[in-house]
Amino acid sequence: MIQMAASNQDLSQWKGFEWRKKTEAFGDRDEAVVAVGATGDIEGICQHGELTDRGRETTFALGQRLRHLYVDQLGFMPKIKSDTEDMYLRATPIPRALESLQQAFWGMYPASARTQDFPPPVIVARSVSEETLFPNEGNCRRFRQLARLFADRAALRWNETEQMNYINSILSKWMPEKSPKVAVDSHPRLSGINDTINATDAHGPATRLPSEFYDKKLRQYMEQIAVDEWFAGYNESTEYRKLGIGALLGDVVDRMVSTAVDGGWRSEASASGSSTDNGKAIKFAMSGCHDTTLAAILGSLGASPGRWPPFTSSIAVELFSKADRKSSGEDAGVMLEEFSNPAIAQKKSGGLFSFMKGSSNSNTSTPPPPSETARAPLASFPDPARQSLQKHYVRIRYNDVPVRIPGCAAKPQNHLAGDDTFCTLDAFKEIVDKFTPKNWREECTENIGAGLYGKDDKEKAVSGF
Repeated sequence: MIQMAASNQDLSQWKGFEWRKKTEAFGDRDEAVVAVGATGDIEGICQHGELTDRGRETTFALGQRLRHLYVDQLGFMPKIKSDTEDMYLRATPIPRALESLQQAFWGMYPASARTQDFPPPVIVARSVSEETLFPNEGNCRRFRQLARLFADRAALRWNETEQMNYINSILSKWMPEKSPKVAVDSHPRLSGINDTINATDAHGPATRLPSEFYDKKLRQYMEQIAVDEWFAGYNESTEYRKLGIGALLGDVVDRMVSTAVDGGWRSEASASGSSTDNGKAIKFAMSGCHDTTLAAILGSLGASPGRWPPFTSSIAVELFSKADRKSSGEDAGVMLEEFSNPAIAQKKSGGLFSFMKGSSNSNTSTPPPPSETARAPLASFPDPARQSLQKHYVRIRYNDVPVRIPGCAAKPQNHLAGDDTFCTLDAFKEIVDKFTPKNWREECTENIGAGLYGKDDKEKAVSGF
């Protein structure tokens, strides 16, 4: 393994520190012994939260698919990169999220596709207390309360059912003596058992459990119940969507709006940028996140497939604009192009978006001001801006398959004629604005004890509209 370490006392120089990892464990007599992996390995054994070798293979392959689509087929991203100034890379604090991002990036831009002077890419991170790249139960009190309420509802709904009886007919003999029955709220919980089964199945014979754990009907029932426990809230509650994933989708919408109406989302106005003078238009963002992130996004947009996201699942949020060419009519044959943020010849000091001015030294520059369009309600936009939003289109692809958002498909003016998976940015923002928090940290402390749907059920609303 290689990590960065200071190579002198005053921390003025940093170098890669290469090392080997072994793991220790308790032996049969409580003595310290060298831990051995499933295949007899004694080095590089994964700790909790780390990405397995199989995970590294599949995330690298994801990066290769991204390269094939966006570089080779569409020519949207360059074949060779000299820096990542036109990219936004971000990961959660969980090790496997960062490792997944690194593997996917290397799959998309291997060493042969990077110049010799390619600098270390910037990867954006957040404090755990402000992390929005996954539903943050640990740091959002009201969301934690809602998650428990939906889990309790799932326990009442499923614990005494034919499905749970079938699950117990197979698995109860494997449960601990103090908790002999599988249930939504058992110890271990049904969702945890489901995770274990999925993980062992994904890694082949060396980690497989007895064959009855992989019974088809068993797994179908367990997935159905776990999905209801964890993700039903996104389909039913505006507050659940707002506190669970609204801040993240609000950021995504803000950046697309900046691209459409304000000259672009640029690296010098982003944490991903390395220079305030040599910034570039950001064309591609990639985040290392979690299954709960993906399910929250799909559920909040009314596009949940009702399945638990498989390992190495991905969501692509793509922004298109109509190609600048004459056309005979508004139909699905009209060419769309993935929008490349234009270069800014002269930085503006005002208007909808004010670019940062100041020193080119990234270590001493002041933080850039936020876009004036950030979190701005749709009704506040002038007509020219709304018209621009209506000429840009958002498409969601889940595991490479386009997703249909009900609110976009419901009205002809909300989507591209002939293909309702292309949602106008105007309609997409209108949907997301309904569950974008104005102040996530404050709203996490509100409505405590207000029940599943808030006072008078005012938070009860179907997602996707």
